[in-house]
Amino acid sequence: MDQQLTIKVVKSSKDFEAFVRFPFSIYKNNPFWVPPLIKEEIETINPEANPVYQNADACFYLAYRGNEIVGRIGAMVNWIEVSEVGKNKVRFGWYDTIEDVEVSKLLLQQVENFAEVHKLKNIEGPMGFSNLDKAGLLIEGFEEQNTMITLYNAPYYREHLEALGYSINAKWVEYEIKIADFEESPEKVKRFSKLIMERYQLKLLEFKNKNDILPYIDEMFDLLGETYNQLQTYVPIQKYQIQHYKKRYIKFIHPDFIKCIVDSKDKLIAFSITMPSFTNALKKINGKINLFNFFYLVNALRKNNRASFYLIGIHPEYQNKGITAIIFNEMQKLFNKRKINIVETNPELEENTAIQKLWKNYEHRLHKKRATFTKDL
Repeated sequence: MDQQLTIKVVKSSKDFEAFVRFPFSIYKNNPFWVPPLIKEEIETINPEANPVYQNADACFYLAYRGNEIVGRIGAMVNWIEVSEVGKNKVRFGWYDTIEDVEVSKLLLQQVENFAEVHKLKNIEGPMGFSNLDKAGLLIEGFEEQNTMITLYNAPYYREHLEALGYSINAKWVEYEIKIADFEESPEKVKRFSKLIMERYQLKLLEFKNKNDILPYIDEMFDLLGETYNQLQTYVPIQKYQIQHYKKRYIKFIHPDFIKCIVDSKDKLIAFSITMPSFTNALKKINGKINLFNFFYLVNALRKNNRASFYLIGIHPEYQNKGITAIIFNEMQKLFNKRKINIVETNPELEENTAIQKLWKNYEHRLHKKRATFTKDL
C-alpha cells in the first residue's frame, strides 16, 4: 500500500536546506543538470537574507511520501508587480517533483491556496521573485546543459502542468553561437561598428578591475529597465534589489567581459555583460563552495572555450541605430583573444525579435526553448 502524501511548510534552517537539496537527489545521475550553489539558493528564498521580501510575500513547501521528500514548490507574490504593473498574479517557482502527477497536484494546490489567501486570481511559473531570477520551464533541449542562471527539468514537468489545467503563457528561446576568427567574422559588423562610433560620437569604456565597474552598475540597471520595460514580463527592479544582485554576482564578473558605451557627455547608452561558462565548474563543485572548490570557479574565469551572454541594455534613443554592431565587434575581439569559440545566449522572449536578429550574421542554432505556464482561478 502506497504511503500517503503530505505537505510541510518550510520554516526552519533545516527545512530550507532540505528544500534546496531536493533536486540533487532526482538529478544526481543526469549529465545535463547543472547544480546551483546551495548557499546562494538558500539566501535567495530566506526572508532574513533576501531584501526582495520588502515588496514580496512567499511560502515554500515540501511534499513527502512517508519520510521521503518527493517534491517542492514556492509560491510568491511580488507586490510591485501587482500594484504598479497591475498584474493580479501569484508566481510559482522552485518547482521540482518525481514523475508522479499526484505530487505535482498536491504542490500546485498549495500555490492555488496561497493565491486565494492573497485574493489573487492568476498563477504563473516557474519563475522567481523578479526578472533577474531564473524563469521558464524547459520544453525543448533536454539534452543540453543549463547555464548558471537557467533552470533544468525533466520532460514530464510539462505533462504534469498541462494535465492539471495549466497552459503556456510566455515562451523563451536560447541560442548557441559559433565565434569565428576575427579575420573571418562578418565584415559588415566591423565596418558598421566604426561608422556608428564616429557618427554618434560614442566612446567605449575599458575596465581594468572590478572596482572600475562598480560606479556604472546602478546605471546599467536603470538602462536595463529602459530597454525592456515594454516586454510582457517586465517588473521594475527596486534599488535595494540592485544592491543584493550586485553583491551576489560581482564575484563572478571579470572586467574584460563587461562592455560599456557612453555618449559625448559620458552618459551610459549601452552595455553588455558576458561571462565565461561556469557550467563545468558547477558540475564539479556540486553545490558547495570551499577553498578547494573555489579553484574551479577561478579556473573557469581564466581558461574556457565557452561563454554565456547574460545581459544587454541599449537606451531607447539608440535602439535600431547599429549599437549592437559595436558590442559584437568588441566581444569578437575578446573571445578571439581568450580562445572562446562558443557563446550561449540568455533566454530571450520569443516575441523579442529585435534581440534575435543580433545573431543573424553568425553561425547559430536554436538549442533550447522554455516557457512559463499559467492558470486562472
